[in-house]
Amino acid sequence: MRPEEARARIAALGFSEQDTATLFAHFDDAERRGKRGHGYSRIPWLETLPDLDRSARGGPTQVTDCYKAWDGRGALGYLTLAGIVDAELAEPPAHARVVVASHCFPTGMLGHYVRRLADGGLAALLAATSPPRLAHPDGGPSLAGTNPIAIGIPSSDGRPIVADVSPAKATWGDVIAGAAPEEDVVPFGGEQAHKAFALALGVQLLVDSLVEGYGALLVVARPEADPVPALRALAGGLRLPGDR
Repeated sequence: MRPEEARARIAALGFSEQDTATLFAHFDDAERRGKRGHGYSRIPWLETLPDLDRSARGGPTQVTDCYKAWDGRGALGYLTLAGIVDAELAEPPAHARVVVASHCFPTGMLGHYVRRLADGGLAALLAATSPPRLAHPDGGPSLAGTNPIAIGIPSSDGRPIVADVSPAKATWGDVIAGAAPEEDVVPFGGEQAHKAFALALGVQLLVDSLVEGYGALLVVARPEADPVPALRALAGGLRLPGDR
């Protein structure tokens, strides 16, 4: 799918011009970074959703200096998280802030959001839940989602570090994109898969304890140091997380 077609198909779903631009920016960023499971393949998937509410708007329900609670209110998680990022960039915390989002799904490529925050000078950690798809390595029912975690660290050289990982060998997005079979949606690590499963379960329970429904947890802070340039010098030209 070409970018022009991707944008047109999003608009054809009935989204506003602003929401179309937000969704396209997310899918296009994922596509260009090789994350096909979160790229243009999500547009045909959106076209199959029978109860997609194009007019829904998420927003804050509780606000303090160091804590915010948002409710997606039926909006796509992509749009809710984009709104949260916009709000944090417009009014960053004095030191640090925790933001939780309820009814926030799907959230897509979490690295997209922490990169925006890092580009704005803020360090961020973002985690999100998804439908249960990961079973215990010993078998049994699915107990946790593929629950990604993303960390963005700004840098004075303009090249932030962005680590974006899922505890799953393959995500559901990979299945949607045809990049992996459903059988690969398991905790990664082979004989050490219990470690990835523990991480997935920990993220699941942490977010579940703070939100309603599928949700997200963001910790955003003003950095007190600039460690990235020294790390890049030490790495000696090796590709680091988030580099193209």
